[in-house]
Amino acid sequence: MLSKAVDALKSDKKVRTIIVRSEVPGIFCAGADLKERVKMNSSEVGPFVSKIRAVINEIANLPVPTIAAIDGLALGGGLELALACDIRVAASSAKMGLVETKLAIIPGGGGTQRLPRAIGMSLAKELIFSARVLDGQAAKAVGLISHVLEQNQEGDAAYRKALDLAREFLPQGPVAMRVAKLAINQGMETIPTKDRLEGLLAFKEKRTPRYKGE
Repeated sequence: MLSKAVDALKSDKKVRTIIVRSEVPGIFCAGADLKERVKMNSSEVGPFVSKIRAVINEIANLPVPTIAAIDGLALGGGLELALACDIRVAASSAKMGLVETKLAIIPGGGGTQRLPRAIGMSLAKELIFSARVLDGQAAKAVGLISHVLEQNQEGDAAYRKALDLAREFLPQGPVAMRVAKLAINQGMETIPTKDRLEGLLAFKEKRTPRYKGE
C-alpha cells in the first residue's frame, strides 16, 4: 500500500510537499511485525528486508520536500521511515529509537546510514549499540528532529507543526525546491567517495590525482 502511494505521489506534479504521519493515536510507526518475521525462514528474511528498504529509499528519493510528523512511537523501521524524510518534527511525548540490536538484529531500512548523517557517526553508533529510546526533547537535543512540541489534547501537535512548515514552503518556486533538494542530497553522497579521498591525498602529496570515478 505504501509503495503504491509513493509511486502515485512521485508522478503527481501538483504535489508540493508531503507530510508523513499516522492517524493511530500514540503511534507514528512501531516498525516491522516481528511476530510475522519470526515465522519466516532464512530465504524469506532477505527479500522481506529488501522490500522494506526499497520503499524507504523511494520515500527518501521523492523529488519534493517531505516532513515526518512524529506524534507517538517511532521505533526500528518506524524511525528509519522518519529518517528518510527531509525534516522531522515530534511531540515531546514521542519515543524514537533504532532498537534492533536488542533483538540481535540490525536496522535494515537504511538507519545505519541515515542516522549517522543526521546526528554524527559516534552518537549514532552509541544509540544503535545501546538500543536507546529518546523522547522528543532528547531527540531535539541531539539533532535527530528539527522541532519539538508539547503534545496537545488532540494528539497531533507534530502534525500541526508540519502543516505550518508545509505552508511556509508552498510559496517557493517548485522547480527550485526540487533542484535544491537534489543538490543537497547529491552533495551529501559526494562527500564519502573514493575520488574525494584521492583528491585530498594527492593535494597533500603534491601530485596529480588518479581518479577512478568511484
